[in-house]
Amino acid sequence: MQRNTKLTWSLLLIVSLLTVAPVIMLILGSFSSSLHSFGNFTFKKYISVYSDPMLLGILGNTAVFVLGSAALATVLAIYLAYMNNRTDIPFKVLFRVLSVVPMMIPHVLFAVSWALLLNPSNGILNMWLQKLFFLSKAPFNIYTIPGMVLVEGLLDLPVAYLIISPAMASFDASLEESSRVFKSGPVKTLFRITLPILKPAILAAFILCVVRGLASFAVPSVLGMPGRVYVLSTFIYRAVTMSLIADYGKAAAIGMSILAISIGLIYVYRYYTRYSDKFVTVSSRGFKPTVVELRGAKAPLFAILIIISSLLIVLPVLTLLYTSLVPYIMAPGREAFSSMSLRHWHTVIKDPVSLRSLKNSLFLGLAGATVGSFLSILISYVIVKVKSRASGFLESISFLSFSFPGIVIGIGFMWYFVRTPIYASIWALFLAYVATYLPYGIRPMTSAFIQIHSSLEESSLVSGASFATTMRRIVVPLLVPGIVSSWVLLASMFFRELSVSVVLSRPGTEVLAVQILRFSEDGQWGRLSALGLIMIAVATIMVVGVNALGARFKPGESREKKKPKNWQAA
Repeated sequence: MQRNTKLTWSLLLIVSLLTVAPVIMLILGSFSSSLHSFGNFTFKKYISVYSDPMLLGILGNTAVFVLGSAALATVLAIYLAYMNNRTDIPFKVLFRVLSVVPMMIPHVLFAVSWALLLNPSNGILNMWLQKLFFLSKAPFNIYTIPGMVLVEGLLDLPVAYLIISPAMASFDASLEESSRVFKSGPVKTLFRITLPILKPAILAAFILCVVRGLASFAVPSVLGMPGRVYVLSTFIYRAVTMSLIADYGKAAAIGMSILAISIGLIYVYRYYTRYSDKFVTVSSRGFKPTVVELRGAKAPLFAILIIISSLLIVLPVLTLLYTSLVPYIMAPGREAFSSMSLRHWHTVIKDPVSLRSLKNSLFLGLAGATVGSFLSILISYVIVKVKSRASGFLESISFLSFSFPGIVIGIGFMWYFVRTPIYASIWALFLAYVATYLPYGIRPMTSAFIQIHSSLEESSLVSGASFATTMRRIVVPLLVPGIVSSWVLLASMFFRELSVSVVLSRPGTEVLAVQILRFSEDGQWGRLSALGLIMIAVATIMVVGVNALGARFKPGESREKKKPKNWQAA
């Protein structure tokens, strides 16, 4: 008991320093006149921000962008979840995988690929359509609110799908069968029975997408700023980068609004997920999901799935590959294919800044995910196994960072680190990454701990084993699937991170996402595409390698492999 108490309070101190302290510094910073005059409290920053004539338009843009992209992501997720779980659509397994694969593509690369396709001056698809239909001007302009909504909606689709799909899969189909008995068709049944019952999952997905939209920086920076369409995240970015003297006090004042909205939305999200048992339809009597036969509608609905999958994966990756090989942006054709070369790849490989950014991202991805996973194991153990008020408070502050928009908490960490030795170092990014994305490591570990009965740990302790030995020899081997999931999620987040990095990175601590953003701002599309494909390849190898390593150490399997062939005779 005393050991658990010490562990709980130690973790409370560590997590408070990582999550609560930056928020406090953000609040104090918003009342400070400048980054180097902390303590001179003033309301000037709030007055400056909320009297700015641009603010009303920026708030309107933010509302349209966030709500529009969340609605698009939720509707597409409902469609994909219904097709994959409730119908006889072909290639279900493939579409289930394709629905979540975009989580592996860095958001900045996804946004850039659409800029390469549909920018009004030399977008590849725009130029091809102009040539094909003899148009005088580009038919599409991605540098608009609708373009931003489209791209952000596609990026948030996997998150919404992961929330809605399990609920759709476990839905008791007998309710739908009762509807059909009364002559209701599949469409009427869907809107009157299925969707109302799934209301908690749908609302949770929508709210989470709204939070992600508020925190989004890649899409607004790559697609919004060139078209002079600003939202709150890019408003903050301009305050710290677009003037001779970075105004971190003003940025903190803007960030307080976003942080307050995000925390409120996360509270609503947790409310709907906590009380979703009111909508339970699967009980001890069992259920059997019914497959809806699409008949004549199968072909067009299948075609829609193909189009969505192409927009999510195939088109962005092919665009980056094509752009990395041509000397400049040009429509596909004989001239383009004849001029292809690896020049941009050679330039990137020899570029010291690009190589340094790759090295830094690898360090943050590998070391950061390892430390984050270790911390997640200890926190999850306390949350699940040590039931006390202190452990409940630890859970609350651990998930506090889930509501942090990256660029906002980046400002908080800027105030936090400015008077410390780690300011402007790689360790500032390291700590900020772990703090911001800690919930992504804790969630799978908590689920894994719940499945391990306490008697296993108690038996080891009664036999005289220490707590460390029990964790190493009993608990951790059983947690391998959860540890792998936790590590992969954290490594993926760290490797592609942009919004925190764009505030904290300095010359010498550049990361891949920031370097790609710099290439985008300079119009160096070929180098950007080559570096982006290297980024995707390294991330894929990293994730596949860890999953393969985790499979080798799966509990129960390793012992079977070590048994001799004649073990029964022995």
